Amino acid sequence: MSGFTLDPRLDADSVFIADGPLSQIRLMNDMRFPWLLLVPRIADVNEWIDLDGAQQRLLLAEMNRLSQLLRDEPGVQKINIGALGNVVRQLHLHLVGRHDQDSAWPGPVWGAGHLRPYLSQRLAARIEYWRQRLG
Repeated sequence: MSGFTLDPRLDADSVFIADGPLSQIRLMNDMRFPWLLLVPRIADVNEWIDLDGAQQRLLLAEMNRLSQLLRDEPGVQKINIGALGNVVRQLHLHLVGRHDQDSAWPGPVWGAGHLRPYLSQRLAARIEYWRQRLG
């Protein structure tokens, strides 16, 4: 979509999986959690209210679809959805599969412990896994 540029921090912290109807679907590079991002491919969007009604409905549909897929991940008991934007202003949604034994439970994943990036082969396998699940 015209004029869209991914924030450098999102680019550094996550990897591209696929394009949805509105958003890039990205995998957060932290193997502690099943953690996906949705980043609308719309220029200069910082808030949900910056999207028009049709774009909001598309983003909601994408969020619902990814939430369903995350809920089916082994061990996931709860899905956390967040769009804080305090550090990265570009509108993006975090969808994180959680369980009562994960390293951040019951608190939020942000700032909890140290990031554990995937090793390159495991990262490639996770990207392919999510591409297959997304169809």
